[in-house]
Amino acid sequence: MSSELDRLVKIVEKLRAPDGCPWDREQDHESILSGLLDEVYEFFEAVDKKDSYEMKEELGDILLQVVFHSQMASENSKFNFEDVACEISDKLIRRHPHVFGDVNVDSTDEVLQNWEEIKRSEKGKEERKYITDGIPKALPALLRAEKIQKRVARVGFDWDDMKPVLDKVEEEFAEFREALENGDVENANEELGDIIFSLVNVGRHKKIVAEDSLRRTIDKFEKRFRYIEDEFKKENRQISEASLEELDVYWERAKKI
Repeated sequence: MSSELDRLVKIVEKLRAPDGCPWDREQDHESILSGLLDEVYEFFEAVDKKDSYEMKEELGDILLQVVFHSQMASENSKFNFEDVACEISDKLIRRHPHVFGDVNVDSTDEVLQNWEEIKRSEKGKEERKYITDGIPKALPALLRAEKIQKRVARVGFDWDDMKPVLDKVEEEFAEFREALENGDVENANEELGDIIFSLVNVGRHKKIVAEDSLRRTIDKFEKRFRYIEDEFKKENRQISEASLEELDVYWERAKKI
């Protein structure tokens, strides 16, 4: 272990000690779980901004979460940070026999195929009954949809070209519109999910990550709407008093900017 990693482990160990920080001592795996997710999304944002300083900082925050969970497990004699590092190192070597062994591969597809076969043979994974087993249900829905589509595509459940993929989107949208026109909200709810799932599939075929695309669109919308809010503040007006037509005028200005 490097000196800095060792230093971090010792700092967290001290924070959890009887003479350490009361807040840190009170935490358990469940109480700080959301913190890990927060830090991961903050790293996403730093990558989007291409801010290397923030990326470094957020990766440090993620590493702290890993060390913190490891320290709590160590206190209960379950595992420690070295065990975590050893586990992932062994896994990387085991799943890359074309790098660390004598297996030959000619393409990324072969690498992924070998990866899945090796995964299925590992402890705790050999009893998985279904191809989509192991994809966390807690993932954001768009990411989970893409992972499921990729998993089933590896066994041939996929289209070879874009036309039927795009046709599927149009088919689902037609069914969604029909449900809305008939006032069938329950069916419209299901059809909307089908549209989104189909759009994720379109993106996957073109190596576009739907989760990233939606995040960028949300950011774009937020920036434009903040521009509108700023313009109303400059005029000492309440945005809630404006008509939709007037808001559309400001929206078009924001788009041009």
